[in-house]
Amino acid sequence: MIKRNLLVMGLAVLLSACGFQLRGTGTSELAIKELDLSARNAYGETVTQLRQVLQSSGVKVYTGAPYKLVLTDEQESQRILSYAGAGRTGEYQVTTVLNYDIRGAHDLPLMSDKLEVQKIFLHDGNNLVGSDQEASTAKVETRRELVQRMMLRLSQLTPTQLDQLQQTADAKAKAEAQALEAAQKAEAETPRQSPVQIPQQ
Repeated sequence: MIKRNLLVMGLAVLLSACGFQLRGTGTSELAIKELDLSARNAYGETVTQLRQVLQSSGVKVYTGAPYKLVLTDEQESQRILSYAGAGRTGEYQVTTVLNYDIRGAHDLPLMSDKLEVQKIFLHDGNNLVGSDQEASTAKVETRRELVQRMMLRLSQLTPTQLDQLQQTADAKAKAEAQALEAAQKAEAETPRQSPVQIPQQ
C-alpha cells in the first residue's frame, strides 16, 4: 500500500516536472506582459474573468499599458435544435459571439476579430428547475471557453507582431491626416464666387 502511494506520488512529481498539466488547470504563457483591458460592459462576467486569467498568467493589466484589448460587443443567442415527444423542446443551442479590438499608441486600431462559442443543452418540460440549471451551466461553460480562446489568441501574438501592426497603423493615420490637410488646403485656395447681384429696377 505504501509502495503504491509512493509510486503515485513519484509519477505526479515526474509529470509536473515535465510541465504536464491537466487541460483547463494551467495558464497560457503570453509574450505580452502589459495590457490595458476594457469592455462595453465594464463589470460584465467576461471581462472580469478575462482580467483574472490574464493576471494569473503574469500579465500586468492596467490603464495606460502600451496595448489595449477592447471587448467591443458580446451577443448571446439561443435556438431550438430538436423537439422531444408531445411537442416539448428537446435540445437548445446557446451561441455567444464576442467582438474585440486590439489598439496601440494613440488608441489606433491594430486588429479586429471575433470569437464564437456554441453549447448544446437539454430541456425537459417536466423538469423546469433542472432545465434552468442546464441552461445556466451551458452559459457558464460558454463564457469559460470564450475566455480560454481569447487567451489562446493573445498567446499567439508577439511584441514584434504588435510593433509591426503599430507601424502600419501609424503610417495609415499619417497618410489620412496628410490627405485631409491637402484637401482642406485645396478648398481654402479655391476662389469663391461672390454672390450675383441683381440690378435694382
